[in-house]
Amino acid sequence: MAYVAVKGGEEAILQAKNILEFYRIKGESLPIDVKQIKEQMSYAVDKVISEGSLYNKELSVLAIKQAQGDILEASFYIRALRSTMPRVTYSEPINTEEMRIGRRISATFKDIPGGQYLGATRDYENRILNVELLKEDEEKNRDFKANYINDLEKVNEIPKFTKVSNIFRKENLLEEDTYEDKLEEVIDDITRNSLRFPVSRSAKLQALTRGESGAVSGFAYSIVRGFGDEHPYISELRTGDVYIKIKHPIYEDEQITIGEMLVTECEIVSKASQSKSENSKNKSGDINKMSLGYGLCMGNNENKAISMAILDKSLEPNSEKLAQDEEFVLLHIDGIDSLGFISHFKLPHYVDFKADVERIK
Repeated sequence: MAYVAVKGGEEAILQAKNILEFYRIKGESLPIDVKQIKEQMSYAVDKVISEGSLYNKELSVLAIKQAQGDILEASFYIRALRSTMPRVTYSEPINTEEMRIGRRISATFKDIPGGQYLGATRDYENRILNVELLKEDEEKNRDFKANYINDLEKVNEIPKFTKVSNIFRKENLLEEDTYEDKLEEVIDDITRNSLRFPVSRSAKLQALTRGESGAVSGFAYSIVRGFGDEHPYISELRTGDVYIKIKHPIYEDEQITIGEMLVTECEIVSKASQSKSENSKNKSGDINKMSLGYGLCMGNNENKAISMAILDKSLEPNSEKLAQDEEFVLLHIDGIDSLGFISHFKLPHYVDFKADVERIK
């Protein structure tokens, strides 16, 4: 932005920064420990990780503390830091069937291979404020943790779960040939190259997974509410840890595990829209199949993964329905971009405004 060069009120700007810091520490409470944020505000941390596009919980926690709880501002800090980091290598594709499951459900079949794992969720609780949290009892919390751990079942081997979508494939119900660039030889990197429309599927999924959670959910909601042409079914929603692997620097046929990452993955199925059905009919002659939408984001963020999958399946170039037009949606879901642009209106526009007034006169 050209306004960065404005220097007229340096002293005022410094004092504004000091006031902000004063408001953060003026109370009588003890400073918030970053460990407390990491352990007790994990959903907020995961949002910053995903939207900031950097898997580092410690830095995301620090950003939340610095931003005084403003998730978009915290994501901005992380995205800015990420842009300064060197690109060492690219990781290998993740096999999510090897995920160490924490939660796994399906809305398409009751009895799925491996069973439904409800895991940690608020889906089945009443949204009633728990006033006991106003004065938490540490001893009560310790007793609860001890009893919960003692009641856990011991397992010798962590099970692996096949994808529910494989059932659709086995029954020949899934239309696979949805994207011409499904098997892209070169994966786009939108952190180095800006979006060019029509986008490849890899670029689309990258834009969606970095998008602001509320914006992604809002567009997906508008599609299923009637401004698009989708009625999705969750084939499978799973959350768990996956291993991150890279090629061995010397022995390229070997892989090295460099760490693990918590991710949320969703696959949705639904009948293709009319326009896409016509395309499928032209290619295969059979439109009586379901098509697949895919979403995956870092951290625990189920609504975002579901919304990603809906948009992955629904977006198309130059759609007559605005909520399904890939250019319109993908250019307006990035929270960092929107935050920066909206915020710039607070900076001086004296010259522009004076010119508009002169034209009116």
